[in-house]
Amino acid sequence: MADNEILQMHDLKPAPGAKKDRTRVGRGEGSKGKTAGRGAKGQTKRNHVRPGFEGGQLPLYMRLPKLRGFKNPFKVEFQVINIARLVELFPEGGEVAVADLIAKGAVRDNAPVKVLGDGETTVAFTLKGVKASASAKSKIEAAGGSVSED
Repeated sequence: MADNEILQMHDLKPAPGAKKDRTRVGRGEGSKGKTAGRGAKGQTKRNHVRPGFEGGQLPLYMRLPKLRGFKNPFKVEFQVINIARLVELFPEGGEVAVADLIAKGAVRDNAPVKVLGDGETTVAFTLKGVKASASAKSKIEAAGGSVSED
């Protein structure tokens, strides 16, 4: 660069010897091949051990007991709602279908509904399309209501 030129950003470069190349291990003995981050002699230097291997100790997956049974793919999971909640949502009673419960945000649309007997009612409910426990059914019928599962 001549003396009369202005120094610009693209002319800048590090001083000679200021930048040193990184040592790349595992590239042969001539370039410090050495152990390539694997430590000294032994099993893990020469090869790899399989996942779960604990050096010959009885591994965890063999120490624990086997899982018994199976998952029933046909199990029906019900969404539950108690009589007390029904009275909160519908204080006037009347006909209550699953669509009404979904509209009020009490249940979701993805599973069948079952009414349980926690709470008391004095208003008559006509429940349609829901299952009910024996205690819930007796309380609803005692108040003058009915339950139909269809």
